[in-house]
Amino acid sequence: MVTTTKTKNEGRFHHAVGSTIFISRWLQAPLYLGLIVAQAVYVALFWKELVHLVQDFGHMDEETIMLIVLGLVDVVMIANLLIMVIIGGYETFVSRINMRGHPDEPEWLSHVNPNVLKVKLAMSIIGISSIHLLKSFIEAHRMEPETLMWQTIIHMAFILSAISLALIDRMSGLPPAHSKDDD
Repeated sequence: MVTTTKTKNEGRFHHAVGSTIFISRWLQAPLYLGLIVAQAVYVALFWKELVHLVQDFGHMDEETIMLIVLGLVDVVMIANLLIMVIIGGYETFVSRINMRGHPDEPEWLSHVNPNVLKVKLAMSIIGISSIHLLKSFIEAHRMEPETLMWQTIIHMAFILSAISLALIDRMSGLPPAHSKDDD
């Protein structure tokens, strides 16, 4: 009788601990909401820079216009990265969004998993780094050669990291992620 009560209590305890751990994933939801606020800041920054470009383009040289446009592209790429992290992370680690079949559902969402998300994030970071490096090359005459060298080395490190992540994902031998086309 004592053993049965003890076993039931242990079972309840293990269930309560497991349930608490499972429910704790919701602690991440405010983080994703915070990233949405950060994205709103990037939208405001984009419009601020676009208005500046349109209002002052008559007084700018080609290099300045190119740098502002690259800045706009950079903001868009960071916003894309934020969307991937917000939607992909929430869907992967917190809860399903249940947008299957919605006409606006992003194609990549149908086969998101932590490995796919890591590779996509790495590729986005490379894109953002490429824009920064291009801006630096345009302004190379104003920069220290050592700064350009380190920016290039860091960019190459991003590329090697992305290649490594993709190779590790491929070598893991997991079957390809399920996509809508497989249905």
